[in-house]
Amino acid sequence: MSKVLVFGAGGRAGRAAVEEASRRGHEVTAAMRNPGRYAELDGVAADVTDAERIAELAAGQDAVIAAVYDGGTDPAEFYPKAATALVNGLAKAGVSPLVWVGLASLLATDDGTPLMDTPDYPQEYRGFYLAHAAALEVFANSDLDWVSIAPAGDFDHENPERTGTYRVAPASADSRISYADLALALIDEIDEIDEPRHHHALLGIAPA
Repeated sequence: MSKVLVFGAGGRAGRAAVEEASRRGHEVTAAMRNPGRYAELDGVAADVTDAERIAELAAGQDAVIAAVYDGGTDPAEFYPKAATALVNGLAKAGVSPLVWVGLASLLATDDGTPLMDTPDYPQEYRGFYLAHAAALEVFANSDLDWVSIAPAGDFDHENPERTGTYRVAPASADSRISYADLALALIDEIDEIDEPRHHHALLGIAPA
């Protein structure tokens, strides 16, 4: 059993991670900005841009998952700031690895082209994609052991069931996976904590 800290536990990806980690017997701390809104999670209040709070919560944990979003802040400000706080806070707590829930847009397709640069891919959210990319750059320039895991295309909102299977795949705009099945990949990284599967990598997750 590991001790796992999940930031963004109130969101759909974070909640799925909490549920999967708990299902496997891990001791989970669910961290979120407004725990009162999610009383069933028995969570703790946390601001993922606050390095001191991150260090406080991460102390004694075995691994950290971050599935974070802030609709009220400019993404170009929020994501690099959150990444910097995670790097500094986890370093102070002496905790690694970090499993980051990323974006399909940044993943490479079969021919190596980032999904966001493929023809007909929606560009109205490009600033959001680049904000996520800036967060990954923060991680890449740090000593943190991290991995970014994202749907290979998008989340499947019509079929939310947990199938219990998945595969690592290149980016594909048509791919869909449930939050519950993405959580399998997140927690598999935690389960391999003594010999993590991936380091400093971007992984796309698709149905098996």
